[in-house]
Amino acid sequence: MNYMYLPPAYKSLKRGPQVMLPKDIGLVISYSGIGKESICVDAGTGSGWLAIALSRVSKSVTSYETREEFIKIAQRNADRLGVMNLKIINADISKGIGEKDVDLISLDMPNSDKIIKYANKALKDGGCIFGYLPHMEQVKKFIKALNRYKFRDTITIEAIVRDMLVREEGMRPSTKGVWHTAYLVFSFKEAKHPAKS
Repeated sequence: MNYMYLPPAYKSLKRGPQVMLPKDIGLVISYSGIGKESICVDAGTGSGWLAIALSRVSKSVTSYETREEFIKIAQRNADRLGVMNLKIINADISKGIGEKDVDLISLDMPNSDKIIKYANKALKDGGCIFGYLPHMEQVKKFIKALNRYKFRDTITIEAIVRDMLVREEGMRPSTKGVWHTAYLVFSFKEAKHPAKS
């Protein structure tokens, strides 16, 4: 990976398993609508890059990870950036979600569609569920499950970053870039009592 795509703080972070890149992290923060009072749940902590980014803009984040070696990497990364409101737990989110009234549930793991029934109970009305899905077949399964639980305003996007060459003789796109990483699916829990207009 070309580190020119990383903010300076991220260059010091350790990578174990695959990480979510800033190009996708920025979209998660903006499309989910989270802010400084938001409660977030993250699953598939990996190296912790997304969980750390969410922690830096929200009230608190609980991140689920089943592999202890990944937890150690993610915790060291969080400590390196001084993140205090991130709790990484060694637990399998497919067994259930303990948190309630959550603003965002982020899923970066195989079979994310199986978690939607738990997410539906944990999310507050209008809360966002996000799936980070490398393959189109996963997207279809995820959206089918979202529809089953009556999630709304579902959107699927992909971010591609192209580096630009700016030189004296002219400017053009570079042959380098960060192409497909995953499809990003956002959907929102239906409000039981929609606001009156």
